[in-house]
Amino acid sequence: MEYKQILIVRNDLKMGKGKIAGQCAHASIAAYEKALKKEPEWVEAWKEHGQAKIVVKVDSKEELLIWFEKLKNLFPCALIKDAGRTQIASGEATCVGVGPAPENELNKFTKDLKLL
Repeated sequence: MEYKQILIVRNDLKMGKGKIAGQCAHASIAAYEKALKKEPEWVEAWKEHGQAKIVVKVDSKEELLIWFEKLKNLFPCALIKDAGRTQIASGEATCVGVGPAPENELNKFTKDLKLL
């Protein structure tokens, strides 16, 4: 079985590439830490197979929050809110990290999201 992380990024914020990378790094680590506590066997399998990460986009804060609410009870998830030091207002939700989790299970919910 394959495992991956999904990083869902708000496209409407028009963050720079570096900002997106930073927010995705926060989401990846935060979701990883949750997975380590809840599903350590998923984490180990994911680490053994290359730590796959897929970055997808949504077009609004509302859409991001809907995805977070939909996925948080099924998979380890982390909602990232910006600290407000650069481009984005403090507390603004920027992205969600999901997993690592079984790819076939994640795909049931996220297959229609577009790549960033």
